[in-house]
Amino acid sequence: MHSYFTSFKKAQILDNRYNEISKFLHKTPVLTSNSINTEVGSSLYFKCENFQKSGAFKMRGVSNAIFELVKNRGITKGLIAHSSGNHGQALAWAAKKHKIPCIIVMPENASEFKKKAIRAAGAKIHECESNIASRISSVKKIISKLGFTEIHPSNQPSVILGQGSAAWELLKYCKSHNINLDFIGVPIGGGGLAAGSCFSVAIWNKLHGTSTKVFGAEPTGADDAYRSLKSGKIERNENPVTLADGLRTELGDVNFPLIQDLIHSIYLVSDSEIINGQIKLIERLKIMIESNCSPPFSAVQKNKDDFKGKKTGIILSGGNIDLKNSKWFIENKKG
Repeated sequence: MHSYFTSFKKAQILDNRYNEISKFLHKTPVLTSNSINTEVGSSLYFKCENFQKSGAFKMRGVSNAIFELVKNRGITKGLIAHSSGNHGQALAWAAKKHKIPCIIVMPENASEFKKKAIRAAGAKIHECESNIASRISSVKKIISKLGFTEIHPSNQPSVILGQGSAAWELLKYCKSHNINLDFIGVPIGGGGLAAGSCFSVAIWNKLHGTSTKVFGAEPTGADDAYRSLKSGKIERNENPVTLADGLRTELGDVNFPLIQDLIHSIYLVSDSEIINGQIKLIERLKIMIESNCSPPFSAVQKNKDDFKGKKTGIILSGGNIDLKNSKWFIENKKG
């Protein structure tokens, strides 16, 4: 575990930090569906980060990172990150609020819908080849030239800690309603949300004597976290193929040790299962979510026996969907 996290091992300290950054965030709702619960044979509680500022949980990590930089006067000439969309949107909007210049490095195949949102927030976009190596090298070149400060989307301790606040809020909500969660499910892309959730849930369990477990879910076409957990080392995605664009990224050396030590399990779901889960949540909960959201719910649908009779929280990571170009919309339009 990175040394950064040791100072937050006391629950009160972690709670204080989450309270400090909450002023920059929406307190997102928790929804339930009786019909879904009946179908899966368990009680599900959906933490709706699609209602978060900038439309995704990413604002949590960005808010904590900038909070620390401002507090320690660690920002130089501007902020930079690589992102396929949601992290970039969050950083762009947060940078605008703090009146800080911002550049987002994005792969060429990133959604035009998300590029438009980033530009609308006032950030500049630097396009690169559609692979992780190109993203990283582009960021390094710009930092070398302009002296900007990087906010990594998933492998920076302050970002990871901030992203864990969604699970912490969910646990607080459930406790206030006398609900003791057995599981919390998260999608896994770069691993920041998973690692942050694992850490915050572990601290919560120590404080309250509970035994909530965190599970992850990722696409079969981008299964690096699943393979990494099995092999005990970080595995790579040479050519990730999945419609869940935010889950094509890879684990890092900061978040993987947390995941390795604290996660209960990782499930794999196909793209068709992801789409089916996405559509069902949209139909039943009457909310808009992106395909990156649905893997943990799809995993529960696929593995009902593992969750039968349990109380399970699901973090719906975001709602930044380009509706007109989404695969399920196009397929339905054909019909």
